[in-house]
This record gives sequence, structure tokens and C-alpha cells, in this order.
Amino acid sequence: MRRCLFVMMFVVGCSRQTPAEVPADLGTRTAGVDWPRFLGPTVDGKSPETGILTKWPKDGLKVLWETEMGLGYAPPVTSRGRLFHFDRFRENNRLSCRNAETGKLIWKFEYETDYEDLYGYSPGPRACPVADDDRVYILGPEGLLHCVSVADGKLIWKVDTKTEYHVHQNFFGIGSVPFVEGDVLIVAVGGSPKGPRPNDLREAKGNGSGVVGFDKKTGKELYKVSDETASYSSPVVATINDTRWCVHFARGGLVAFDPKTGKNPVQFPWRAKILESVNASNPVIVGNKILVSECYGPGAALVELTPTGFKKIWTDDDKDRGDKSLRCHWNTPVYEKGYVYGSSGRHENEAELRCVEMATGKVMWKEPGLTRSSLTAIDGHFLCMTERGELLLLKINPEKFDQVAKWQTDLDAPSWAAPVVSHGLMYIRGKDRLICAELIPAK
Repeated sequence: MRRCLFVMMFVVGCSRQTPAEVPADLGTRTAGVDWPRFLGPTVDGKSPETGILTKWPKDGLKVLWETEMGLGYAPPVTSRGRLFHFDRFRENNRLSCRNAETGKLIWKFEYETDYEDLYGYSPGPRACPVADDDRVYILGPEGLLHCVSVADGKLIWKVDTKTEYHVHQNFFGIGSVPFVEGDVLIVAVGGSPKGPRPNDLREAKGNGSGVVGFDKKTGKELYKVSDETASYSSPVVATINDTRWCVHFARGGLVAFDPKTGKNPVQFPWRAKILESVNASNPVIVGNKILVSECYGPGAALVELTPTGFKKIWTDDDKDRGDKSLRCHWNTPVYEKGYVYGSSGRHENEAELRCVEMATGKVMWKEPGLTRSSLTAIDGHFLCMTERGELLLLKINPEKFDQVAKWQTDLDAPSWAAPVVSHGLMYIRGKDRLICAELIPAK
């Protein structure tokens, strides 16, 4: 009853804050697509745009604009000529809306936060915004979920997921990006029964709120599913065997269910046994096959999703650490024509960029010395952003590491966000700065 009253308090309190009509598109570039959510329009790290520059000047691509970034690690997103980024400035988390082509600030939405990271990392947002028609959604590291208007940045509704679902603070706060499916906003919450946070987080139990579906227009809870606690991976919705499934790589492994109702959940356990470990990389879905990868213990696994559960195809579980196929940390591997490409390794000095045959787990090639990196596929190439601010252009090639160009940017480490490409413009961020560069010349 208390939960219902809590949610109603926010819904009723914000019911008058209806979003203004979405303004006209700001962009002058008609070719290309928006990048409105994590990992792009198809949620797989791929851009459909073509015509990229493959011969880069020695000093890099043409920079159109840049801006200061606050604390945090999240990439921006774009929609209708607007760019949204989510950062922390002093004691406020801030969602900024800018003209995507010029960088001019249009509006900002702020709220106070007292989040402190348990391990001394940046206390800023980990999860990028989600743009959906006339609304933008943000989920802060302290668990505050906000919905604001695209037109003017006014608050529409909010929910304190940490308080409402009693979420124990994870190692690095909350970092999963919500997903919009129809009228449902799907959020990996991962709450626990009331009580103190256990010293050993492996002892934390779930309370049925592993994933929560909210009405995207009001913030009202529609369903909750799973006793899993939170990870840093984000929910993904895909059509598998003619059925819509939400797939989430939770703290304890894969969870799949009906994204509209939360019904018919199935699970596949996959997690390292050590205390200080997390699942962070998004699952890669190809047909009815799903690849998961982590870097703290078991490595990668390829499973098949059936109406009754998951079926193993191959796993790294019984392989020695040096023989595991793919050990992704926070980057999500990208699939292309039978192969997955991704950064393998927990630490900066051991990370290797790898190409792995998805069907078998066979390592086709590996390239050390790049530090941990993130990939975006576009026009037959990869944009490979290393955490030290070097941007590489690689030809997608399962036979060898095939570098075409590189740009040593002046971005300060860490650069942990994958490049974002929208309407020919590329957005890359480092510790405290966002750069917009021209990847595809305007026509």
C-alpha cells in the first residue's frame, strides 16, 4: 500500500507537468539518423550511415564544436537536431540539451545529489539519457529516475527507485540505461528486502524488483520481475522467434521475459564467484542466440533462447583464464557477419581487441596494446575509442587487425564511452570534454 501511495504521490504531483509540443527539428543535415539511446538506433553499436571519411589528417578530423563536461562517464544521445548529455556539476546532476550541430545550449535540468562512489571513482552519471519523442529519461547513480520534456526541460515525473525498492548501493552506484518499448519504460532496478546493506554484496537478496516496467507517460509501476539484483548492463528488447523478449544481463546472469507484461521469465546464471565483480557488457542478440561476456571469472557464453528457457551452445567456464574467448569489461562487443569484435580483459595493461567467431568461440585475431576500448560500427569500419583518448578507424575484417587511420585526440582519460554518430557528426567524450567532429561531409 505504501508503495502505491509513493508512486501516486509522484504521478499526482507531476500530473500538471505535461510536455509541451515537440518543437520543429533543429538540424540542417537531412541525411543520416538520430542516436536516441544507448548503443544507437538498433541498440547494437551499429550506425547505418555511409560515406565516412577514411583518410584522416594527421591532426585529426575537423572539430565543429566542443564543450565542457561535468563528472561522469556517459555518452550523449541525439534526437531531432538536439543533443542530450548527463553529467554532474558540483552537487547537482545536470541534463543538458544542445543544438547537435552547433553545441549551443538550449536548456538544462538539474537536481541535487549526494551520491559518493564506494571505490573513489567519479560520482557522476554512468547511464546516458534516453530520448523518446517529446520526453527524455535519465537515471542517476543514486537511483533517481526522471522524465523531462524535450521542449523545455521541465519535469514531468520522477521516481526514487533506491528508496522505493530499497536498492543496496552497488560498487559503482547505478549505471544501467532504461529502455523504451511501446508505452513501457523498462528499468533495471534490483531492489532488496528492507534491512542494512550486507558487507558481502553476494549475500544481498532480491525482492522481485530486478527489472521494473513503468508507464513511460506517468511513472506508474506496471510490473516488476525477477529477484536479481542490479548490474551495469542495460535491458534490451528484441524479436526472437517471432516473439518480443526483454533480455537483461543482471548481476547473477541472464533474465528474459515479456517486455509488455513482465510475464514468462526465464533465467541463465552467469557470474563470477568473487565478491568484487560485476556484469556490465550488454548481451549481443543475433536471431535466437545470445552472447554474454564478463571479465572477472567465467568469461563468455553463447546460449539459445527458447520459449522454456536457455540452452547452452558454448561457454568459457571450463577454460583457463588465458584461453577464454572473450572477457569484456564494460564495453559491449559488436556483431558483424558471423563474428563479434570487442575489448577483452579486465585491466588496462592486459586488454586486447579481439575478433571471435560467434558460433564457436574461436579467437580469430587479437591486438594488444590498445588499452580498454569501445567500438562503433559504421560503413564497413569500426570507430575504436581507447580509454587514453586515441581514436582508431579499423576496417571490419575477421582475418586480421586492419587499421586505416588514427587520431590522437587531446581528450583526457578516461574515454570510456563508445563514439556516437548522428547525421554525419561524431561525438566523443573524455574525462571533462565532449568533442563534435565531422565524420561524413555535409551534402
